[in-house]
Amino acid sequence: MQSESVIVPDNAWLAEVRNSSGENASLCYQCKTCSSGCPVAFAMDLLPHQIIHMIRMGLKDAVLKSSSIWLCVSCEACTTRCPNDIDVAKIIDALRMASTKSGLKLGEKKPSVFHDSVLSSIKKTGRLYELGMIGIYTLKSGDMVSNIKSGSLLEDAKVGWKMFKNGKLKLIPKRIKGRKEIKNLFKKLKRGESA
Repeated sequence: MQSESVIVPDNAWLAEVRNSSGENASLCYQCKTCSSGCPVAFAMDLLPHQIIHMIRMGLKDAVLKSSSIWLCVSCEACTTRCPNDIDVAKIIDALRMASTKSGLKLGEKKPSVFHDSVLSSIKKTGRLYELGMIGIYTLKSGDMVSNIKSGSLLEDAKVGWKMFKNGKLKLIPKRIKGRKEIKNLFKKLKRGESA
């Protein structure tokens, strides 16, 4: 029996994703195992296997505008389950960076604003400071007025109070000793160097 070769369109973006992530999306044979194991697939506009397929097809703008790359929680279930050992989570992480650099207007901005708020908190304190992060997110996402009108801000405050009483939420951020190293990692990533 003669083996069939997979025809993949030759495109510069496929090579760019491979260079930035270190992963070969051409190895994907669309078994959908990554998508079936994804815990947030229900909220995605593009499933992980569709993202990989679109990379192979050269549909750069569509992928970089997708909210899915920002909704990924980096649990690496897709990576662990992939029968071809493709680190899908690493590819998605590279796509986030490419999306940020591209300047494309995102279809849904809130997931990327949330992502940026988390990273901003880690950059400042060396770890996630939840109260500060949610404050930054609420301001940058433009949800403050709608949250006040809908009453969800009050509901969030009630949950926050319970978390505070149980010692799960700190009013003042706890800073780690290695903050300088964390900031240096962010600087390296901004320059495009590997951490």
